[in-house]
Amino acid sequence: MSKYIFVTGGVTSSLGKGIIAASLAKLLQARGLRATIQKFDPYINVDPGTLNPYEHGECFVTDDGAETDLDLGHYERFLNIPTSQANNVTTGRIYQTVINKERAGDYLGKTVQVVPHITDEIKRRMLLLGQNGQYDVVITEIGGTVGDIESLPFIEAVRQLQWELPEEDCLVVHLTLIPYLRAAKELKTKPTQHSVRLLSQEGVHPDIIVCRTEKPLNFELRRKIALFCNVKTEAVIEAADAPTIYEVPLAMMREKLDLICLKKLQITEYKEPELGRWKEFLDKLKYPKASVSIGLIGKYVELQDAYKSILEAFVHAGALNECKVNVVNIHSEHITETNAAEKLGHLDGLLVAPGFGLRGIEGKITAIQYARESGLPFFGICLGMQMAVIEFARHVLGLANAHSTEMMPTTTDPVIDMMEEQKKIKAMGGTMRLGAYPCELKAGSLAEKIYGSNNISERHRHRWEFNSGYAEAFEKHGMSLSGHNPETGLVEVIELPSHPFFIGVQYHPELKSTVEAPAPLFVSFVAAAKEYGENKAGTKPAAKKQEA
Repeated sequence: MSKYIFVTGGVTSSLGKGIIAASLAKLLQARGLRATIQKFDPYINVDPGTLNPYEHGECFVTDDGAETDLDLGHYERFLNIPTSQANNVTTGRIYQTVINKERAGDYLGKTVQVVPHITDEIKRRMLLLGQNGQYDVVITEIGGTVGDIESLPFIEAVRQLQWELPEEDCLVVHLTLIPYLRAAKELKTKPTQHSVRLLSQEGVHPDIIVCRTEKPLNFELRRKIALFCNVKTEAVIEAADAPTIYEVPLAMMREKLDLICLKKLQITEYKEPELGRWKEFLDKLKYPKASVSIGLIGKYVELQDAYKSILEAFVHAGALNECKVNVVNIHSEHITETNAAEKLGHLDGLLVAPGFGLRGIEGKITAIQYARESGLPFFGICLGMQMAVIEFARHVLGLANAHSTEMMPTTTDPVIDMMEEQKKIKAMGGTMRLGAYPCELKAGSLAEKIYGSNNISERHRHRWEFNSGYAEAFEKHGMSLSGHNPETGLVEVIELPSHPFFIGVQYHPELKSTVEAPAPLFVSFVAAAKEYGENKAGTKPAAKKQEA
């Protein structure tokens, strides 16, 4: 039977519940246990697919096409196993299910209430992943902060499960904050005491308290927290700020978080943790032999979580290349034809990020033109690939009015057009082309060399596509359409063989990048940027242009 660990948070949001949950799961996995993580979000949206990135960060997409919370990206990056729709549940999805059952008459005329009907549905989903024998431990992260009205049904469900499950099958980890008052030069435990009291008032008693802190916790502080929060002193865990999130699993291992959980859950069969590859990755990350500056051209650059998976993919690819990747955020609205060289000339590579809508589009197109004409390594993802198509159509094919029907429905040259199956869809949520799809790569293409295979599978999230009516003109003028969906013929990859490194993809390769399996496109892009920087600095002979 699966064991269940629930991770709650108090005092403030953004403490890192997802990182703590992923770190604990990584340690359990390293000890030979089969672990998975799921996230329960308290907002009413059915999923984050329709949320502005400024509201909730990026929308992470799973293989099975679920639009999920960005924390699922952390889960995959740490555990190196894919998540699914079952790993992310929102209040909106819970209520939608219960209301649909009520409309179908499943409750036989009973009054439908938060308790027991909503909480029963929450519990059912909390236990779902543990019922097929696939996992030894299921870790459930409860979104929001204890005390929020939105989180109450989830906390109540945890309370009921604490009572219903055998004591050795259920454990609660509470993440809290120990603020440091610089004026007084001391750490304060009162916010943690209040947070645990709030949780206890709802009937949930934490077994372990993980304390986010800027300064080390001495024994007396740990003992004080344990005394007032009714846990053992050894169950008060220090989670100090770390230079990188990938150091957190090792920090939690030093604090014996995994061993405390194993003891409480009465799991006796486990091995010494195997973290050799993880430590090797960290060594390369901390001690790079080179560095590159890569411009990230987007329109949500003010919020780093908006491009979280891209930033982490650069970390993975940089470590594999033993190269520090300095990501330079550049707002696409600030790029014009007159300042492009000034803003982009110092870079070693250019990535044009995904997005939706008209704002900032011309700046992206101008940046791509600069990269194409100057030989600067270019990588376009989703909208970035589409903007590369528009730029090429305008300045190489001579189609001055070329555009996407997303931004300009009346364009006379719609080189990017809405997919046929999308034209009849009116609803916004969960209706895009979502999830993993196969792609066939042209033999001898740059993409095939990068992947080392003709057949790949990558995750998608889009409505618009390359208009195949222009395919012949693009190929004739030197742009290779090197990747296609085998069933629909949809163009997935474009590249310029005459350019040192110029590639655009319709899919999102960053979503599958993990510590142990970095995304091949990011690895090659960083390598190309590194070579470009060395050539620019005169430390290496000029690179030959790639053959067609």
